[in-house]
This record gives sequence, structure tokens and C-alpha cells, in this order.
Amino acid sequence: MISRIDLRGDALPEGPALRDLLPRAEFDVQAALEKVRPICEDVHHRGDAALIEYAERFDGVGLDQVRVPAAALTRALEELDPAVRAALEESIRRARTVHREQRRATHTTQVVPGGSVTEKWVPVERVGLYAPGGRSVYPSSVVMNVVPAQEAGVESIALASPAQAEFNGLPHPTILAACALLGVDEVYAAGGATAVAMFAYGTESCPPANMVTGPGNIWVAAAKRYFTGRIGIDAEAGPTEIAVLADDTADPVHVASDLISQAEHDPLAAAVLVTDSAELADAVEKELAPQVAATRHVDDRIVPALSGKQSAIVLVDGIDEGLKVVDAYGAEHLEIQTADAAALADRVKNAGAIFIGPWAPVSLGDYAAGSNHVLPTGGCACHSSGLSVQSFLRGIHIVDYTQDALAEVAHHVVTLAEAEDLPAHGAAIKARFGWKVPESK
Repeated sequence: MISRIDLRGDALPEGPALRDLLPRAEFDVQAALEKVRPICEDVHHRGDAALIEYAERFDGVGLDQVRVPAAALTRALEELDPAVRAALEESIRRARTVHREQRRATHTTQVVPGGSVTEKWVPVERVGLYAPGGRSVYPSSVVMNVVPAQEAGVESIALASPAQAEFNGLPHPTILAACALLGVDEVYAAGGATAVAMFAYGTESCPPANMVTGPGNIWVAAAKRYFTGRIGIDAEAGPTEIAVLADDTADPVHVASDLISQAEHDPLAAAVLVTDSAELADAVEKELAPQVAATRHVDDRIVPALSGKQSAIVLVDGIDEGLKVVDAYGAEHLEIQTADAAALADRVKNAGAIFIGPWAPVSLGDYAAGSNHVLPTGGCACHSSGLSVQSFLRGIHIVDYTQDALAEVAHHVVTLAEAEDLPAHGAAIKARFGWKVPESK
């Protein structure tokens, strides 16, 4: 069901050479970009009419309007299963607890007497958030996008999720209920690239946004790439992935269940075990079959994911070598199930989120740890972070210098301007001092 990659015996290569040995899903955003380009431009030119047409073509629903009526949000919350409501409320509470602490404060640095630089943090004015609605329904993604935006102080928040034929053209009612719980009343029945285009260009019913965030399929990723520069984006999210770094102290039942938990997302989902224990590898492989047989989504998601080229059991000589492998892989979710997991986690350089020990599975982070589950995929954890309050803030420097403070450094500014052959830069300084550069004190 799952392949093996044996890296034992020889010294591990460095950098890209090691990354090339590791499993990864094929995810060609550039090829998808050419297909979404005409769709995005159609939304640009025809607005809501294009959105309604694509909802019928892609989702099989006929819409009268794209914006979800307020009454539908209210009704979805009223009809929500009380147990699901309680779980969502706890997820929201924990996410707020964590994200509220991320807010940066304005800070002033006194560079010299009379000269200071202040960095203030200003929220994005308007964001468009995306909640997928394909193979599964993701109210948790609503929470993970909305909470950090709200805690950052974003004033205008809109959310889009695909129209569902089963629900008369509305997004899934649990998505709508989550929006109502969070106080988000601007919701649109739009999916994939059309939703991103709606937020980027604006339509008759939806004003344009400054930024779009949220997970999605390859068409969402391609649309984000298309609009990069016009709008801010969080990331071009690819298929979800889990890497488990484990030794012989790990419980194979836990490890197998965690690999399966990510495989059930999508046939391209990646499940990778890195271990120095051949015995654990054997036990996990043996454990996969009965656990897979006992769950759902077997043939359309789990088996293709586990048997695909993106998933594998990777054998290494020791845990130090395993650490090099997971750093090269840069997993979206990294579980460490070893004898000294906390100390090892402190040494990890590249991961979207790290889960320590047997009692912190990825599923906890997906819903109720308080952390954010919108994380970098495809190895992007080596340069990018997950969604947070900071994603929705912009740092602005405020420079405040007195005449004396400028005079003290003026000759350096003029010297550097002349060194760069930008004499007008220096002249802007000289003009303030009667065209004579003050001597440094």
C-alpha cells in the first residue's frame, strides 16, 4: 500500500540533492494557470453574470444571486447540530486565545537624539477568505481564516465557498453556520478560481479585496498566482501532507492512524514516515491495512494517496539523519514521536507546524489546538509561515528627525547619494542647509 525509500548506509546528500530523493506530489500550478486565465478575465468583464454561469457549469447549480442572504446564515446557525456548534465555539475560543497574543505593538526606536523610527502595524483594509467545499466541508477553515483576520483588526471580511446543488445553490450549511458564529455576514456562493477573481477584481455584488487567503485546490492556487501583485495572498497551497519522524518508542497504531488521517483529504495527499527503526516501519505497514479497511473514503482518496509517489516510509540510519530528512522535506505538518520529542522539535528548522509526542496528533491542530491549520505545503516551509495575525498586518515605518539630527548625518547621506550617482538625492539634503552640507559634530 505504501512504498519504501531506504537511505541507510551512505552519507545523506545535502540541499536539493536530498530533497530530490524524497516523495512529493505532482502539482503543476503553471499548467493550471493557463486554464484559469480566461475564467478570471471573464469574471473581470462580466462580473456576477460570469459567476452565475460558472456555478452552473462547474457546480451544477442555478443561482439567482451570488451573495448569500442573511436569512440563510441565521437559519444555518439555528439548525446546526448542538454538538457541532459546541465544538466550533471551543475551536474559535482556543484560536482566539492563541492569535490574540500574536498582535504586534507599535514600537519606536530612538536612533539618535532628535531622530527616531517608529514601526506601526496596520491591518489590511479588506480581505476575501476562501473555504473549500469539494470532497469535504471545512468549517474549520472558516475559523482558521476569520479569527486571525479579526484579531489583526481587519474591518471588512468577506468569505466565499462553492455553491452546493444539495443545498439549493448555497454553500454548505455548516460553513454558513461557522460564518454566523464568527459574525461574518458577507458570504458568497463562489468556488475555485472564480472566487479568487471575484475578490481580486470585484463585481456588482462584491467589492474588491486587498488580499485573499485560504486553502483550496489547484485552480485556487493557480488563480492566486495569476493575481499576485494585484492582491496579496497567503500562499499557493498544494495538497496536504504529513511527515512523522519516529523511533522505536513510537506506537505503530498511532503512526498509522495519523498517516491515514491526512490521506483521507485527497488522492494527492502525502503521508511520509521517517524512521530509523525497521521494526516500526514493518509494524506501521502491517497496521495500515486493517485501519484503512475500517474507515471511509478508501478507494477514492486514502488508497491512492498512500500508494502514490507522494507517500513513503523513509528508512534512515539514525534520528539525526531523520532530522536532516524532515528538514529537507519541509512538511506542512510534522509529528515527532521519539524518545525525546520536545528537544528534537527545538532543532527542526523547516516545518509548517510541529506536533510533539503521542498526544498531539495533527487532527488536534486541524480543529482545536489553538494553532492555525492554514500552513505552507510543497516544501515551502523552508521560506514561508502559516497563516497568522501577522499575515493580515502591514508594517509601516514613520521617520521623525529634527534639523539637528539631520544635520549630524547629512554628509553621509550626500556621500552615499554621490556614490550611487544619484546627485538629486544629495541635493534634497543640501537644499535644507543652504546648499552647504553641515560638518559632522
